[in-house]
Amino acid sequence: MAKSLMFMGTGSDVGKSLLVAGLCRALANRGLRVAPFKPQNMSNNAAVTTDGGEIGRAQALQARAARRDPITAMNPVLLKPEQETGSQVVVRGQRRASMSARAYWQERGKLMPEVLAAFHDLAATADIVLVEGAGSASEVNLRANDIANFGFAQAGNIPVVLVGDIHRGGVIASLVGTFAVIDPADAARIRATLVNKFQGDPALFADGVTFLQTRTGVPCFGPVPWFADAAKLPAEDVLALESYAGSRAGAFTIAVPRLPRVANFDDLDPLRAEPGVSVIMVEPGQPLPRNADLVILPGSKSTRSDLAALRQNGWDIDLMAHVRAGGRVLGICGGYQMLGRTIADPDGVEGSSGTSPGLGLLDVETVLTPVKQLRVEHATHAATGAAISGYHMHMGVTSGPDTARPFAHVSGAPEGATSMDGRVTGTYLHGLFAADPFRRAMLGNAASPDLAYEASIEQTLDDLAAHLERNLDINALLALAGPLTP
Repeated sequence: MAKSLMFMGTGSDVGKSLLVAGLCRALANRGLRVAPFKPQNMSNNAAVTTDGGEIGRAQALQARAARRDPITAMNPVLLKPEQETGSQVVVRGQRRASMSARAYWQERGKLMPEVLAAFHDLAATADIVLVEGAGSASEVNLRANDIANFGFAQAGNIPVVLVGDIHRGGVIASLVGTFAVIDPADAARIRATLVNKFQGDPALFADGVTFLQTRTGVPCFGPVPWFADAAKLPAEDVLALESYAGSRAGAFTIAVPRLPRVANFDDLDPLRAEPGVSVIMVEPGQPLPRNADLVILPGSKSTRSDLAALRQNGWDIDLMAHVRAGGRVLGICGGYQMLGRTIADPDGVEGSSGTSPGLGLLDVETVLTPVKQLRVEHATHAATGAAISGYHMHMGVTSGPDTARPFAHVSGAPEGATSMDGRVTGTYLHGLFAADPFRRAMLGNAASPDLAYEASIEQTLDDLAAHLERNLDINALLALAGPLTP
């Protein structure tokens, strides 16, 4: 019977996802059948699964670390924010509804049977399931009807490791404080604490470990040193966009307007890995840089709303000037839709129904539809013949004269569109820059002939596993894992 262990955090971005990914690879290297699981995730960075659905990007990376195909059971509930107080609700990989935060909070408890069923389906194929919690374990105001943290741990009878981030300060107070504010029955489920992202001499935290063990009554693992290469792995949380401010000053400049509901921004990661490329995430209120060689309009979870925000920031004017000066533009998914003449949403798929005028840089029109297209694709770039491996994840159909000049061919069928002068292109293909031949064809001399992006991800996962093997008592962690109950 499979065992399980759940990692919860004292807050968001404490490194839970990375820890689970590293442990997945470490345990897979030991010959164990390991599977990742996150009951509920909130992210607009998603991945297509082999069983035709979508899950959070972090769980797809963890599946890769475990050397398994990503499947919908690994993340049965995915919330994709569409507005400030509402999200698209994806259950077992398929869009079920769009709900306000209040409505979802009231209804989410009804999803527990489906969450537990997904968990047990996954456990039937594994020796151990590593579970990742969501946000903070101490959000007592959200404990009722919880399916993401202790609500799930109690329902599944799963032991918990509580993770704290020493890098942000106050780790002792956050770990001890969590025990103090949560329900005693939940606190009793915590079997250990773990101090993550340590920088400096670990000996200086020896007294901290002793204090934590004394005050909590459970073992303390770590401190686990900072893993500097974490930035090389695909990110899930929008907080990762803050790191784009420090992009290197490469000879080839790519500008990306930061839209409020930007989605699948990990499309840009392979470009950031190129030594000769500078990827600039343009913040609201800032103009698109005049020296940009390429402007990318990224995916969006709320295309019409983000198009309105683009105009409010004056980026439409900057974009027109960029094109007039001979610059190139690439729209991906929602960004592709924005480049056309109109975007119609007759069924209110993304909010209120209606039609928005597009930027008019492509002679196409888009109609949003409730049916989401989710497919892994193998394509060929129309202009260069370069191979592309990517995926479709969108709602809507785009048509018009410029589709006669496709961006790519998928199984022989045209995909995307290109303007008559060839400087503006659009595609629904996500993940396209991870394909080395296509990326090199797009960037020309700015691309490094030595960067093998997918191989670099595999190497980083191996390095992460080795990092945890050196700095964490994995055998002692495994001893905490409990057998599943029917």
